[in-house]
Amino acid sequence: MKLSRLLAFASIVAICPTAYAQNTSEVTIVPGPVTPSDALSMSSRELNLTPVADGLDGPWGFSWLPNGNILVTEQFGTLRTIRDGALLPKPIAGVPEVFSSGQGGLLDVSVHPEFLENQYVYLSYSHGTEEANRLRVARGRLIDDELQDVEVVFEVAQTKDGPQHFGSRLLWLPDGTLLISVGDGGNPPREYGGRLIREQAQSLDSHLGKVIRINADGSIPIDNPFSDRPDVRAEVWSYGHRNVQGLAFDSATGRIYATEHGSQGGDELNILEAGGNFGWPLATYAVEYGAERRPITSNQGLPGMQDPIAVWSPTVAPSDMVIYSGQRYAGWTGDLFFGGMRVGGRPSPGSPPNPGALFRVDLDSNGDIASQERLLAGNVRVRDVDQGPDGYLYILTTDTTQFRREGSFTGALLRVEPFE
Repeated sequence: MKLSRLLAFASIVAICPTAYAQNTSEVTIVPGPVTPSDALSMSSRELNLTPVADGLDGPWGFSWLPNGNILVTEQFGTLRTIRDGALLPKPIAGVPEVFSSGQGGLLDVSVHPEFLENQYVYLSYSHGTEEANRLRVARGRLIDDELQDVEVVFEVAQTKDGPQHFGSRLLWLPDGTLLISVGDGGNPPREYGGRLIREQAQSLDSHLGKVIRINADGSIPIDNPFSDRPDVRAEVWSYGHRNVQGLAFDSATGRIYATEHGSQGGDELNILEAGGNFGWPLATYAVEYGAERRPITSNQGLPGMQDPIAVWSPTVAPSDMVIYSGQRYAGWTGDLFFGGMRVGGRPSPGSPPNPGALFRVDLDSNGDIASQERLLAGNVRVRDVDQGPDGYLYILTTDTTQFRREGSFTGALLRVEPFE
């Protein structure tokens, strides 16, 4: 189960599209979203990885059961079990039907904190058709390798077309409530209600471009930040998000961190706050897709909106994250780890694909960033990362080029070994 400000900036942080370095080994240093005093170095090391299970088909998320089994979602609609280091051949029965296309499909999985008492497993997934789809979260009781009594506990109020930007990370908070990230619906020219759909991120009567907070049964917590406003969706917890695909709670500080995809760069690390507006698309470091790299807006921050604590350009395509609390790795306790799915963005024609990596963000006692490190994992996309019950870090990967090709079976769960 898923367990101030930037004083300096990473060597891959950029403030505008002209600062991009096309070769990711030669990255231009430019100021970040908060004026820095010094530059942070970005070192790189090769990870020592031990395979746990392979042959996964488009894996997206994973979560531990109390008995040590690991549940893994496959984006094309199947929920798998890893038991004693082996991938069971038969998928778990009872998974809801999903809309699997593009970025949609069966996405995150999370085990209820009181699973031993209630057997609940939660799944996020896209539902519908190419013309009308939405994100849903459902729960079911996992009994004898089957989900029973499956019920939808949340769904996005509006349907959209196209297979983009579902967000979809799940995070349990200590009070037993559940955070759900919801993407903004897609890139231009996709529209909703006669306007670009990404503008829904600023609309408080929309679920798109939000982080949602619900109780375990789908009811709405009475202390949600907008619960007393009839003009706002009461489930909304924070807004102004493009596509959050990583959520983590830091038990030492009480902070909630989120990684968020930008557009052609402008990827963000944010500290979430209840009721906070995180800017998208009114304030961003991202640029429009296309060769011109036109800024989406001239505003990289606005009054009343929350600034990111880090911005990465060229893109690192950030996925899920965890705050490491174990003792297996010297000097890593309390650090933030997140997966990068494609460091440097789309390669030029004829070039090999850009692989992902595991990123380590060293947080000081105030939660500020002291340094960053890029940990190389080979020619893979790192889709998810979590800390296991044994205190090791585990990463979920898939092939760089075939991650959206059903039947490629290139996904794997790997354990990160300490450096010697």
